[in-house]
Amino acid sequence: MTTHFGTTQQGEDVAKIIISAGDLTVSVLSFGAIVQDVRLADVPHSLALGSDRLQDYEDTMGYFGAIVGPIANRISTARVRLDGMMYELERNENGTTHLHSGTDGVHRKVWRVVSHSADRVTLALTLADGVAGLPGQRDIRVTYQVSAPATLTMTIDGVTDATTCMNFASHIYWNLDGSDTWEGHRLTIAADSFLPVDAQTCPTGEIADVSGTAMDFRKGVVPQKGSPGLDHNFCLSDGKQPLRDVLSLAGQCGVEMTLATTEAGLQIHDAATSHRPGKPCYEGLVIEPQAWPDAPNHRGFGSIKVGPANPYHQVTNWRFQRTDL
Repeated sequence: MTTHFGTTQQGEDVAKIIISAGDLTVSVLSFGAIVQDVRLADVPHSLALGSDRLQDYEDTMGYFGAIVGPIANRISTARVRLDGMMYELERNENGTTHLHSGTDGVHRKVWRVVSHSADRVTLALTLADGVAGLPGQRDIRVTYQVSAPATLTMTIDGVTDATTCMNFASHIYWNLDGSDTWEGHRLTIAADSFLPVDAQTCPTGEIADVSGTAMDFRKGVVPQKGSPGLDHNFCLSDGKQPLRDVLSLAGQCGVEMTLATTEAGLQIHDAATSHRPGKPCYEGLVIEPQAWPDAPNHRGFGSIKVGPANPYHQVTNWRFQRTDL
């Protein structure tokens, strides 16, 4: 089902598309390719944080539920070198760092709905050469599909006519309990190492073992607000892998989510400084499958370069179940 969700401040119409199968129903917006609402049968609240007002997404909720890119996360120097040319990027965080591709990011765009069925929607976006500071005409497609009993699968594909950078990520805020904060959720991450960050929340370059640290979530941890503070990449592998389970999140109400991805990293953000209007910080955990952040500035972090012969491809899925039944 497709309905009119609103009109942007620039006068563009935004659609809301509802897809469902089995016990899962998901609402997607054409603005930012946002996952606005995720409903599991017999659970009285959305598992993902969203808003019914387009203005909220344009003003204070810019990343909630959106696809971020073409470069997700941070580029510490706000510049990248490609084929011997240096490209200057927007310094939209603290006047120094490039975050989520700045004001030209795909989270600020209205995507085209190119196909839609009861259980699937595909959205597309074309970025002209120079948009977000990067070369190449880039054509991006995101497909969301729901399958029984309760799985949401996201596929992102990007092609370009010139060498460029791509590192897309889903930026959904999750709270499986519908509670004021994510406190009480149990988080398990299949990562033996993580990336420490500096005062600007950029990777220092160190790849640190999680053993003996507060970043060891391998056996499952119920984190507390600020203990540890979370806005870090957890290292799943050195590069893209076949789709595999890497994380589980369990609420206190009996809902559990398992995340599988092809990506090499997971950025976990505790929402210490972001919130919905009228709601507190720490309301939801952000779990972003992606390549390692700031990769162009660190050898050993992998590459986010793509070109005409090596397009971008990501698959991530979220499986939900009721463990109290």
